Amino acid sequence: MVTIKDVAKVAGVSIATVSRVIHDGGQVGEACRARVKKVIAELGYRPNSNARALVSKTTNTLGVVTPKISMPFFGSLASGVEKGARENNYKCLMSNSLYETKSELEAIESLRDHNCRSIILHSEYSDEKTLLKLAEEIPGLVLINRYIPAISNRCVWLDNQTGAKHATDYLLKRGHKKFAVITSIYQNGDPGFRLQGIREALKTANVPLPEAAIEESTANLEGGEQAVKALLAKGVKFTALLAYNDNMAIGAIHALFEAGLRVPEDVSVIGFDDLIVSRVCRPRLTTVHYPVEEMASYATKLAIELGEHPDASHHRTHLFIPHLVERDSVADAPGV
Repeated sequence: MVTIKDVAKVAGVSIATVSRVIHDGGQVGEACRARVKKVIAELGYRPNSNARALVSKTTNTLGVVTPKISMPFFGSLASGVEKGARENNYKCLMSNSLYETKSELEAIESLRDHNCRSIILHSEYSDEKTLLKLAEEIPGLVLINRYIPAISNRCVWLDNQTGAKHATDYLLKRGHKKFAVITSIYQNGDPGFRLQGIREALKTANVPLPEAAIEESTANLEGGEQAVKALLAKGVKFTALLAYNDNMAIGAIHALFEAGLRVPEDVSVIGFDDLIVSRVCRPRLTTVHYPVEEMASYATKLAIELGEHPDASHHRTHLFIPHLVERDSVADAPGV
C-alpha cells in the first residue's frame, strides 16, 4: 500500500509538505504543489481518513442510530440517510439500539468516539432531559420521528395525528359506522397520536369507538393477527379496521380470512407507513404514506449543516405531512 512517505520520497519533498498539499494548506509553492499532486495521482495514494480525523478532530462520517435496521421501516430510514450522506460526500456508520435505552446511549458514544459531529437518532425511549443534554454536546444531532419543543430546530417529525384522521375520514366517507382499531403496545408517542387522530375524526362524525373495539399488540404481522383474533373472540362487530402500521394490517387480513371474512367486502382495512409490502400483498393495502426516506434524507442534510456550522441559528420547522394512498383493501360499507 502506498504511504505518505512514498509520495514524499518520489516527489522529493518532506512528509509535512505532502500533508499540507493534501489538506490544501499554505506555504507550498504552486510548482511544488502541482508536482506533489501529480505523484499522488501516479502512485494512487489515498489519504487515510482516520489519520486525517486525528489531526482535524472531525470526519466526514455521519452516524445513524435506529432501533432495529432489519425492520422494513428502519431499513427505509437508513436508506434515506445513506442517500443524503452520499449527496454531501459523507460516509455512514450505522448502529442498532435494539429498543434499549442503554444500548442507544452506548451506540451514540461509539459514534462520538469516531468523531461523528453529525448523528441521526431515532430515539424511542430516552427521556427528554437526556436528549437535551446530548443536543448540547453534539453539534449535528438530529432527532427523527421525535419532537421536543426546546430543540425543535433539530427535530424532523411526522404529523401522525393528521395521518390517522385522514384514514378515518376516508372510511367514514365510504359509509362505515362500525370501527375497530389495532394499535401498538410500544410506549413511544406514535400509537397515542394516531389513536387520538382516529378518536377526533369519529367524534366529529358522532360515530362511537367502544374501548372493547381497541386492541393492543406487537407492531408486526403476528401482532396484527393476534389483535384481530382477540377482537373477534370478544364478539366485537366492525366493518372498518384501522391498523397501527402496514405489518399489523397484513397480519389482520390473514386473521380475517381465516375467520371467513372477506377483505374488503366484509371488512375494510387501512394500514400506516406505505411499506413496499403494502403494494405486493393481496388485496393491495390502502394505507397512509409515511415519507420516511425523504424525511431521513432531509434530516441527514440538516445534521451535516448543523455539524459543520454549529453556531448557525435555525428557526425552521421540520414537520412532514402524510397522505392517504388508495388501493384495494377498502370498499363501501356493506349495505351502502
